[in-house]
Amino acid sequence: MVQELTHRPQKQSRFRLGLFSRSFLLLAGLMLVSLGAWLQVFFSMEEGPRAKQMAQRVATAVSITRSALIYAPPSVRPALLLDLATKESLRVQPREPTDTLAPLPNSNYWNHVAAEIKDRLGPDTYIMWSVNDASGIWVSFEINNDEYWLVFDREQIGLTAGAEWLGWGATALLLALIGAAVSVRFVNRPLAQLAKVARQLARGETPSPLPEKGPAEIRDMNIAFNRMARDIRQTEADREIMLAGISHDLRTPLARMRLEIEMSAVSDEARQAIDEDLAQIDHSIGQLMEYARPAGMVPEQGVDVSSVLRDVYERERSHTETLGDMLTASIESNLYAKINAHDLKRIVTNLIENARRYGRSPSDDKARIELTAGQQGNILAIEVRDHGAGIAPTDVQRLLRPFSRGDSARTGVSGAGLGLAIVERLLGHVGGSLELISRPTGGLVARIELPKARTRGMAADAAGSHGTA
Repeated sequence: MVQELTHRPQKQSRFRLGLFSRSFLLLAGLMLVSLGAWLQVFFSMEEGPRAKQMAQRVATAVSITRSALIYAPPSVRPALLLDLATKESLRVQPREPTDTLAPLPNSNYWNHVAAEIKDRLGPDTYIMWSVNDASGIWVSFEINNDEYWLVFDREQIGLTAGAEWLGWGATALLLALIGAAVSVRFVNRPLAQLAKVARQLARGETPSPLPEKGPAEIRDMNIAFNRMARDIRQTEADREIMLAGISHDLRTPLARMRLEIEMSAVSDEARQAIDEDLAQIDHSIGQLMEYARPAGMVPEQGVDVSSVLRDVYERERSHTETLGDMLTASIESNLYAKINAHDLKRIVTNLIENARRYGRSPSDDKARIELTAGQQGNILAIEVRDHGAGIAPTDVQRLLRPFSRGDSARTGVSGAGLGLAIVERLLGHVGGSLELISRPTGGLVARIELPKARTRGMAADAAGSHGTA
C-alpha cells in the first residue's frame, strides 16, 4: 500500500546578500549621497561668482562694441561688424519695436546675471533669451538714439553644460566605487577565509591553517582559530581512543558474565532476566559509542537516497519480521541529497529501531512501521511512522535532548535515550531537520527533511515508486 507523505508548507528561500555585497552597497550609497551633496554645494558656491563674472564680461563687450561703432568711420563699420561676428562671436543687429521677445529663464543664476548687467549698463537695458525666435543672449544698447542688439552665444555666458558635469560625476563615482570594492574586498577577505575553514571544521574535515599575518586583530583571530582547530582535533582523537577503551573494558566482562551465567545452576527465569539486563547494558554501550562517533564527510555530489533507503529497508525488514513485527516502505526513485550514505543509514536505522522499541500497538504489542520517502519542492522528506501510543507535543523537545527517554506510555521500554539525539546531530551536520509529529489516529511520525541536491547526468525519473512488502 502506497503511503502519502505528511503535508508541510514549503519554506520560502529568501534572497540574502553576503557581507561583501552589504558593505559595498553601504559604501556606494554613502558615496552617492556625498557626491550629490558635494555637487549641490559646488553649484551654490559657483553660481554667484560666475554670474558676476559673466555680467562683467557682457557689460565690457557692450561698452567696447558701442565705442568702436561710434568712433569708426561709416565706411569701416560693415567690416568691423563682420570681424566681431567671425572672431568674437558677437553679432550686432538693429532693434525694432516689432521684435518678438522671449525673456530669460526664471532661475537664480539668470536672474542674478540680468541684475548685474542692468547694474552696470543701466536699468533700461533689455536682456532677452531670444528675439524673433533667434536663440542667444540678446542685450540692448543705444548709439545716438539708435537702438541695437548685441547677441552672445548662450554657451559663453551660461553655466557649464549638464552633460559635461554628468561625465565628470560619473567618472568620479566609478573611481570611488572601484576604490570601495577594493577596500571592502581587502577587509572581507580574512572573514571569507575564516568562514571557509569554519565550514570545513563543521563538516568534520581538517581545515586549512589560516595565515597568521596581517593586521593585529586579524592575526590574533587566525592564531586563536588555528589553536582551537588543533585542540578540537586532539580532543576528538582522545575521545575516540577513550571510548574504544571503555567499550572494550566493559564488553569483555559482560561476555564473561554471560558465560558464567550459562554455566551456573540458576533457574531459567533468573538466567533470562539477567541476560536481558546484560543485553540492555550492551545496547546502551552501543548507543553511547554511536553518539560519540563523528559524522562522515559531506560528499561533493548528491547521494542516491532512494538506493540507500531501499538497502536499509531490505535489511531491517528481515530483522523486523524475525521479531514478529511488520515494516513496509514507499520510496520514490531518483532522490538525491548531499549526505554521507553511512550517516543516512544510521539515521533511518535509529528511527526504525526507535519505532520498533517504543511504537508498539497497545492492542497486540506489535510494531507496524511505515517508511516513506519523496520529494516536496526543494526538499526530500523521509518519514518513519508507527502505530503506538504517540507522545505529548510538550515532550517533543525534551526527547530530542541526549539521555532523554519517553515515559511508560510508550510501552515502558527503557533505553539510553540517545537515538533521536544521534539523528538530530547527524542531520544538523548536512543542513537537515527532524520533526516529531503525533498522529491524531495514534502513533508517531518522525519526519526528516533534507535539502535536494542537483545531480548532473541523472537518469530520467522512473515511473511509480518502490513497492511495499
